[in-house]
Amino acid sequence: MDARFVLVEPSHPGNIGAAARALRVMGFHDLALVRPQRYPHADATAMAAGADDVLEHARVCDTLAEALADCVFVFATSARRRTLGWPEHDARQAAEHAASRRGTMAFVFGRERTGLTNAELDACQYMIHVPTAEDYGSLNLAQAVQIVAYECRMAHGAGPAADAPPAEPMPAHEDLARFYEHLEQAIVDIGFLDPDNPRQLMRRLRRYFNRSEPTAQELNILRGILKHAQHPEPGGATWQRIRDSLDGAAAATITKQGDQE
Repeated sequence: MDARFVLVEPSHPGNIGAAARALRVMGFHDLALVRPQRYPHADATAMAAGADDVLEHARVCDTLAEALADCVFVFATSARRRTLGWPEHDARQAAEHAASRRGTMAFVFGRERTGLTNAELDACQYMIHVPTAEDYGSLNLAQAVQIVAYECRMAHGAGPAADAPPAEPMPAHEDLARFYEHLEQAIVDIGFLDPDNPRQLMRRLRRYFNRSEPTAQELNILRGILKHAQHPEPGGATWQRIRDSLDGAAAATITKQGDQE
C-alpha cells in the first residue's frame, strides 16, 4: 500500500519523532508535516528511536493541499463527530478500503489539542474515528498514527489480487480540488447557488461526490457537463432548459438545500 501520513501543525516535536517510529516499525516511510511548530528538533530525533530515515525524508509543507497534491484518496482522523458528518470508517475499515484501491492514500492527523478544522475536513473524502472508552478518550497523536499504520499493514495482504483487471485511474487530490472550484463557480453562474448565502450546499455536494468516488475519466466528463452548463449555445435546447428551470425554482431549491449545520 502506498500510504502517506500527514500531521497538521504538530506542536510537540517529540510527537513527530514518535510518529516516525510508529510508521517505520510498520514499514511505512512517507511522512508529511504541515506547518510544524518546532522541526527539526532534537526531541523529534530522540523519540524516533532510530527511525531517522523517516525524519530525513519527511516533507515539510506550507499547506494541507500541498501535502495531498498527488494523493487519490484522503482519510481524516477525528476524535469528535461533526454536526454535518463525513462518511466515516473505523481504522480497520479505512485500511481495508485503502488496500483495495490503487494510488497514494493519505491519512491526515490534526493538531494535538484541537484536531482538524471543518475546512480541512472538506479536503478529505472519509473520516476515521477510533472508538475509545466513554469516560476517557484521550489518544496521543503518535498512538493514533500507530493504530492506523498497524491496520494498514494488516490490510495490505488483503489487497487486489495480482491478476485482477486494472482499475481505472483515480483523480489526484489537486484535480478534485479544481473540480470543486469549477462546480461551485458553475452553480453560481447558472443561479443555483447564492454566493452571499451558501449555507451548507457545497459541503453536501462534496460529501456526495466523495462517496461516489468518481474516476479521473468520470471527473473529466463532469467538468465537461459543467462547462456546457455555464456556456450553453444561445437558443439551443440546453439554453432553453436552463432558462426555464431558473424561473423561480432556483431560489426555492437553494432554501431547501441550505440546512444549517
